[in-house]
Amino acid sequence: MTDRLAVRKTYKLWIGGAFVRSESGRYDEADGVNFPRASRKDVRDAVAAARKAAKPWADRTAYNRGQILYRAAEALESRAGAMGVPREEVEDAVDVLLHYAGWTDKLHAVLGGVNPVAAPFLSFSLPEPTGVVGIVAPDAPPLLGLVAELAPALAAGNVAVVILSEAQPLPGLDLAEALGVSDVPGGVVNLLSGRRGELAKALGGHRDLNAILDASGDADLAAELDRLAAETIKRVRHGAAATGYEGATDDALDRLEAVTELKTAWHPVGA
Repeated sequence: MTDRLAVRKTYKLWIGGAFVRSESGRYDEADGVNFPRASRKDVRDAVAAARKAAKPWADRTAYNRGQILYRAAEALESRAGAMGVPREEVEDAVDVLLHYAGWTDKLHAVLGGVNPVAAPFLSFSLPEPTGVVGIVAPDAPPLLGLVAELAPALAAGNVAVVILSEAQPLPGLDLAEALGVSDVPGGVVNLLSGRRGELAKALGGHRDLNAILDASGDADLAAELDRLAAETIKRVRHGAAATGYEGATDDALDRLEAVTELKTAWHPVGA
């Protein structure tokens, strides 16, 4: 009797709620495993999928989005032994998802409110999602660093296109499998692996992108993203990679505000 050979895992991109190959057919290698090298066309496809998913996701109740993030945390914890990173990093990532799941129905109370004005008007402000958010994940930690940027964007009602760690993309691609069995709708999260320099510039210059969260720590790339964002007036947040639960949650409100717009309405009162 011969020994059975294990089925080797085939990694794919996660776009529009489906596992897809790069349209270019290119692959790179990490830890002895091939993974897809996304192209600029894959970036455009991911942004299109995110844009299609943006309104339905934003229209969900805050409570429902919190439930979905909670379910994503459950799915991630159930795969803790298969994520290719230390269990402690997975646990921190799960806790970060749970933390921001709790923010979804509190954001309006914290950021919104009635504005005092010296006039016969009632003025009030309501937070709204920015829209399609591009995320440049850090090289390390590959899973926690990604989740620390992704969770607040989703909690605020945004959808995301993520460029994964260039050095360690496999944990990010494994996250797609957890999202695939959770209740996160297709297109809300899109995960791309490949060469950061190529993909980040294509993403930053896309005119249907509303904001960029850059945790790469690359000063030259940050300057280029600022230039690209200025051309289409995108919000940009540069930050250091979170290395633990506290680093991802201590500045939670700053992270949420970076992907939130405030809509102010004025209403006459009195005679």
